Amino acid sequence: MNAPHDTTAQLTVKSADDMRELGRRLAGLLRPGDLVLLSGELGAGKTTLTRGLGEGLGVRGAVTSPTFVIARVHPSLRGGPALVHVDAYRLSGGLDEMEDLDLDVSLPESVIVVEWGDGKVEDLSDDRLRVVIERAVGADGLAVDEADDVRTVTVTGVGARWADIDLSPLG
Repeated sequence: MNAPHDTTAQLTVKSADDMRELGRRLAGLLRPGDLVLLSGELGAGKTTLTRGLGEGLGVRGAVTSPTFVIARVHPSLRGGPALVHVDAYRLSGGLDEMEDLDLDVSLPESVIVVEWGDGKVEDLSDDRLRVVIERAVGADGLAVDEADDVRTVTVTGVGARWADIDLSPLG
């Protein structure tokens, strides 16, 4: 059940290009201090969405999966917030284990995107954007290989920061 301040949008994304475009549109809603949690199975499109976020935010460097380095910082090329891209997949200890990353220090002036962050970093902020990416089931009318690319993306704004934000234009 959603808390009183939660807002949700659910959309269908039909390709990797569409996932990047969703990231670019989502970037238009983000500001310094925002925390974005991405969840979905391996290969769901979390990093592809983050590439689009990076493009939309105008950050430096190729946005790639930070699985082995845990976190990458992409400074803004146009005076906006930096993108801090974190992969918590290999971290099992929650926020205690992530303290060494100093995410709480980076949060006020950055947009922090955490893949696999559910249950690990929610204590960083009462306000966050939760993005769940799932493979669509029963994608009628599409060829088999086209249907494999279809995703259902649920975007939920949690907390007062997102209470008055209309997420429907993302779709």
